[in-house]
Amino acid sequence: MKSIKNILLFSMFAAALTSCSNDSNSTSDTDGVISSLTDADYNPEALKGEIDGNISLPKGEYILDGALIVRDGAKLTIAAGSTFKARPGGTDVYVAVLQGGMIDATGTSTEPILFTSNSGNPRSGDWGGIVLTGKAPICNGGTSVSEVGEITYGGTIANDNSGTLKYVTVEYTGARINGEQEFNGFTFYSVGSGTTVENIVCKYGDDDAVEFFGGTVNVKNLLIVNAKDDMIDWTQGYSGTIDNAYAIREYGYNDVTSDPRGVEADGNLDGTTPNAAGQSNPILKNITLISNSTVALDCFVKIRRNSGVTMTNTLAKLGTSAPAPTKGFVNFSDSKGDAANTASVIITGMGTNLDITNNVFGNSTGTITATATGATGADTSVFAWTNYFSI
Repeated sequence: MKSIKNILLFSMFAAALTSCSNDSNSTSDTDGVISSLTDADYNPEALKGEIDGNISLPKGEYILDGALIVRDGAKLTIAAGSTFKARPGGTDVYVAVLQGGMIDATGTSTEPILFTSNSGNPRSGDWGGIVLTGKAPICNGGTSVSEVGEITYGGTIANDNSGTLKYVTVEYTGARINGEQEFNGFTFYSVGSGTTVENIVCKYGDDDAVEFFGGTVNVKNLLIVNAKDDMIDWTQGYSGTIDNAYAIREYGYNDVTSDPRGVEADGNLDGTTPNAAGQSNPILKNITLISNSTVALDCFVKIRRNSGVTMTNTLAKLGTSAPAPTKGFVNFSDSKGDAANTASVIITGMGTNLDITNNVFGNSTGTITATATGATGADTSVFAWTNYFSI
């Protein structure tokens, strides 16, 4: 996913017009802004609007009926064990935290927080997903506007704090605006290292499971099941650490884009600023990538457009019914620029149809160390709370 626009801008503009027509936010007026749990705009059975202030949602079930936006200076706290069921079929249904806003979604292993579809027949793409925007650096410095609705992101605060996501699952995300514009499961725009992201799950996303646009946020214990496009994606100067990720395409899951990958990495946005300062250069460690689907991956790992990476203890598995990747095992080449010469991928590949020597460098002098044994990949015991068992 590389280009989504206008959804949030429209909703914020409409809310602003409504707000201007109301001189106060009393418990009897609706203006699209939620300032307290006694506000007329607060409706657990049709939750949407802009969070303004410190709002703590008690444990319970909520119907997400539109965009839920956390404003600059506001904080949304979600109790452990809560469930959010999103109205299906709308690109206007998602959760977004703006620069300066915060979310505290701290679930536990016994009481996780779930965001899912409210459909009786849920499908990938039923709703948007979770979007965080922060003030951490991006490639070439300055600020930019997000794919999702022209939200400003970027800055100079590497340890910026957008809050906490712990023991949070999203399902059936990735609503599509058009062929080029769609949401991810979790999208991190310039999110800083002061943000805590641990024990998160994305299932059945219609685009990427997680995508990073710049920023320095670290992610620990990430489970991905059946992402239609890329499992892990980054661009525009991302430089955080991803530690312990298990990502799988299950047998029988055949939804696909034109180039599904385990990892897709860009140093800069769309390859347009290959010589700018601050190219992507994250650390990935303890990673498992599995394709059991009969749909071929483009490749397991694609590092391109001047992205660096240090990737260790990575295990890639190809199921017995899964065809070989169409463009190599690890691929460093791209028409808009190859991987940075500092890129280093140490990876073990397993599978009857997998040729671990079929690696593509282009003009990059980066390092690909591919072996048939050695890596252990992710520690799956930490995902016991999800009750997931891979096929």
